[in-house]
Amino acid sequence: MGISKLQKIGVTKTPLELAREVLQIEAREVEALANRLDQSFVQAVDLILQCQGRVVVSGMGKSGHIGSKIASTLASTGTPAFFMHPGEASHGDLGMITKDDVVIALSNSGESDELLTILPMIKRLGAKVVSITGNPASLLARESDVHLDASVSEEACPLGLAPTASSTAALALGDALAVTVLVLRGFSEEDFAFSHPGGRLGRRLLLRVSDIMRKGTAVPAISESASLSDGLLEMSRKGLGMTAVLDSQQKPVGVFTDGDLRRAFEQGVSVAATTMQQVMHRNPASIREGQLAVDAVELMEQKKITSLIVVDELGNLTGALNMHDLLLAKVV
Repeated sequence: MGISKLQKIGVTKTPLELAREVLQIEAREVEALANRLDQSFVQAVDLILQCQGRVVVSGMGKSGHIGSKIASTLASTGTPAFFMHPGEASHGDLGMITKDDVVIALSNSGESDELLTILPMIKRLGAKVVSITGNPASLLARESDVHLDASVSEEACPLGLAPTASSTAALALGDALAVTVLVLRGFSEEDFAFSHPGGRLGRRLLLRVSDIMRKGTAVPAISESASLSDGLLEMSRKGLGMTAVLDSQQKPVGVFTDGDLRRAFEQGVSVAATTMQQVMHRNPASIREGQLAVDAVELMEQKKITSLIVVDELGNLTGALNMHDLLLAKVV
């Protein structure tokens, strides 16, 4: 909406001024929340750390959306968690909860009918309840094992109706819980990667060379006594831009690449009369099949090469890969 249209409906502030005001209000409320944290937060963290089951997060409306995100954050940072809709809970989904679980219930008013309906059954099961509300005097707050005060002095909505600052405060408090638990669990980058195998970090920390290398007959290899002509045919057939050169024991003793081919032609070598041993690059860079794929990237960058042969612990040729393979695997 243009400024002139805003003025027509009695709005005197520009869109940028309105946006900045929203962000400033929400930032102030989150800062106030940080200064208000007390021992209740520590108790909530202890309940989650000691939980033998799962963390079940529940809430209605906007609180439900915030709760779903909190559950997702907990689950991806080492705490088994899921979101349960309180309306569905009273129609069968309450069976998802066990006595070993911790329930995090979100309600700005603390008087959500759907949550209050299932609260007695949750407590009867023996599950612990952590509530996050904007009303410490509410029934939900009073009946919880631990209550976290997420109240705000004002909403960013000028009507004071739409959950804005209050939902941001609840979300930030959920993040504070998840991150605190993450640190106290000793949750590592590798642990995170196991929960995010499809993400870039997961691929970099979990994907091994053996997962993406060319294997078997797809690996270009030629005897050191073979002619350069045969070596060129092998390179052409396998399409890797290189070939490993093997000795009589089938151990890699060299490598021949497109770059080596250009240098050989510049020197005027005879394709038919020259053996691979005469033109190969000795002591080739190699990588173990059990190493991380990201190690292959670093080695290629360090050596300024675009392909690698892969060997096992005994130095036997087991595979090969190039930068294109790493790109396809989204390691780079």
